[in-house]
Amino acid sequence: METTINGVPAHPLWVHAVVVLVPLSALALVLCAAWPVVMRRAGIGLPLLALAALVSVPLATDAGEWLAEQVPETAAVERHTEMGDDLLPWVVAIFVLAVLLWLLHGGLLRRFLPSGAGGADRADRADGAGRAGGATGPGGVPTAGGGPASGGGHGTGGASGAAGRLAVSRAVLVVGTVLALVAGVGAVVQVYRIGDSGAKSVWQGF
Repeated sequence: METTINGVPAHPLWVHAVVVLVPLSALALVLCAAWPVVMRRAGIGLPLLALAALVSVPLATDAGEWLAEQVPETAAVERHTEMGDDLLPWVVAIFVLAVLLWLLHGGLLRRFLPSGAGGADRADRADGAGRAGGATGPGGVPTAGGGPASGGGHGTGGASGAAGRLAVSRAVLVVGTVLALVAGVGAVVQVYRIGDSGAKSVWQGF
């Protein structure tokens, strides 16, 4: 990877990208997880932002490892280099959650959710219609089986299906928000700790 730009170490440039992109993607992830309307408006922009943050991390760490070999080795420099490797898992988590949120709100993961109430509801409606159509007496006169009782059963099934879907939606919202908070806060805290150790390694002795 690129370690210098115009003869100048590239590490400070990539660090600036990390400092901007990682907290920004963490904030966007939390907002999109907590408020579905924000996720719908963000669309594919959320995973693209998380991807940019993810790419910036190995660029910064690789350039930093090269730079560490060009300067006198100190305990502060070694600690900063080791801490830099701890950021990647947090940013990977942000990217994975961002992609999952995008797919979920795009409808591609609905079949994997335990919300089969929609299919069951449609089956209830079809079954009810079949019973209503088939339960006729002589001359095509509907019998009691095709009367209001059948419609009442369908209403109960629809209500239970809607309640099930609502419960699943709330569970997904809560779990997604908690995971987004954990990944986002963890990444931002790690960015701060790495930046603090890097500043100390640069200014040590001055």
